[in-house]
Amino acid sequence: MIEIGKWNDLIVVKKVNFGVYLGENADVSEKDRILLPEKQVPENIKEGDPLTVFVYRDSEDRMIATVHEPLLTLGQIGRLTVREVTRIGAFLDWGLEKDLFLPFKEQTRKVKEGEVVLAALYKDKSGRLCATMNVYPYLSTRCPYHAGAQVEGTVYETSDNFGVFVAVADAYSGLIPKREAEDADLTIGQKVEVRISRVRKDGKLELSLKDKAYKQMDADAEKIAKAIKEQYGGVLPFDDKADPEQIHSAFGMSKAAFKRAVGALYKERRVVLGDGTIRLAETKH
Repeated sequence: MIEIGKWNDLIVVKKVNFGVYLGENADVSEKDRILLPEKQVPENIKEGDPLTVFVYRDSEDRMIATVHEPLLTLGQIGRLTVREVTRIGAFLDWGLEKDLFLPFKEQTRKVKEGEVVLAALYKDKSGRLCATMNVYPYLSTRCPYHAGAQVEGTVYETSDNFGVFVAVADAYSGLIPKREAEDADLTIGQKVEVRISRVRKDGKLELSLKDKAYKQMDADAEKIAKAIKEQYGGVLPFDDKADPEQIHSAFGMSKAAFKRAVGALYKERRVVLGDGTIRLAETKH
């Protein structure tokens, strides 16, 4: 059976002046033959020769074959460029003559011409190939990664309840938990660099925007020391017992991260704690 949206191994059934007709076998009926346009027909091909082609639908909704390689096949995920936005939806460049339709109902946000979106290829109820930005069902949980690995991904959904969903390597299912994602201001389509903090039993990945703890602590410590010197004249008017809101407002980090960083500065004798303040050790008051 010929499968639309996939590569098919067919044979040349009939040659005509505008191409060749292909089928699963030499006895296929005329209505089940598929045209490969003349400009794509390999030289010296003859009836009965095998040919591997991709099958999709042309602008008149007829099944047609191509030897050109699309950017996506059925069920695959990829990053495609928006060619046009119309009143019925958007059209994406997927490497073939006919652009790929992205219906409004399959858009997780409004798209605009020229931008790149993460999308999957699916077949609608009428058998037409379309794109969807709802990529979750197409993501794999059989990933090759382990906890601690640094990876890249694309944000494909955000949730007030759960956090930010990321397609790791644009192929695997991952989540930045709400507790870590709520201050990151991430948007759908954004590329992110993350660390895998846990590989769950179901194969899904729990992700962290922060580097390994000691590296993040060092970065936070330098941020605090610089701010105390440049913004507070050498003396921070609160210490690690301050309200979490005050700490986050000043440094954009949690109270726990702030305490770790201040502890590191104190151990290195770079700050002095006392009277509800944090003072740079070299500052005299």
